Amino acid sequence: MDGLSAVYSRIGEIQARFSATPVASSGAQWASAAAAAGLTGTGGTAVPGAAGSAGGSAVVQAASKYLGVPYAWGGTDPSTGLDCSGLVQRVYSDLGISLPRTSSQQATAGRAVASLDEARPGDLVFFDNSASRGGIDHVGIYIGNGQMIAAPQAGEVVKVQSVGNPSVIRRVLPDAAAAPAATTAPSGAASLAGVPYADLFQQAGAKHGVSPALLAAVAKTESGFDSAAVSPAGARGLMQFMPATARSLGVDTGDPASSIDGAARYLKDLTQQFGSTELALAAYNAGPGTVSRSGGIPPYGETRSFVQKVTTAAGAWS
Repeated sequence: MDGLSAVYSRIGEIQARFSATPVASSGAQWASAAAAAGLTGTGGTAVPGAAGSAGGSAVVQAASKYLGVPYAWGGTDPSTGLDCSGLVQRVYSDLGISLPRTSSQQATAGRAVASLDEARPGDLVFFDNSASRGGIDHVGIYIGNGQMIAAPQAGEVVKVQSVGNPSVIRRVLPDAAAAPAATTAPSGAASLAGVPYADLFQQAGAKHGVSPALLAAVAKTESGFDSAAVSPAGARGLMQFMPATARSLGVDTGDPASSIDGAARYLKDLTQQFGSTELALAAYNAGPGTVSRSGGIPPYGETRSFVQKVTTAAGAWS
């Protein structure tokens, strides 16, 4: 039996144990069942040999440890519950790979996979399930054969599900030919080679859980990487902060490191506020109040062009 087949066998074993267990079972009950199956849901031990050289089967094996963990909105601790992005962040953390916290942020990590036909075990599959609010709001870990491991919703547990039709697929793991160090580098790090201030984008991205490629794309679109730029409206510096916004964030617009760090903090806050990268970018350009009043990306040509340019540039560097 090969490694991935063994993982599927293990998944079947743990699922069988949980099939007779009510969803309302306590953490102690599912932990006991997992331990009896020879698995762990504590996340305290990485898959042997996986860190720094994780492959798809290692990701699937790491994810299978959490089968049966109760869903908890905002949950990042398997002893009390996990939500969808908390599960993904935990699994990759077990393998020594850092990912942002929310599904919308995670959807900017790694690089795009064109279709489910090209997806590999370990890839991340993202969904836009809300009809009232656009943007990514759910994520699962692809395990092959059209299935994923995910934390679905309140009242359920981490389980294997059909993938269906994901809105976005991203590959965080490096290709086989990639250097082992790439597994722990911030998303977009290798592809920013030669980009001005690349080290600052990488540092701020890793610190605040924002894609370095996204930060670089904002700088390119806003100022053309000119730290002395001043717009007709009065926005200043590399990341083009208006003076009031810069003051509120404690940003020195003449200092590239301060500007980039401030932009990373600001984009992180905006993403958490609006629930998607696209809306966060719209708020960065037009202001959070304008996005709130519009109920989405405002109908301004400048803002829509800004969002498109940034996402296109970020995708090219991811």
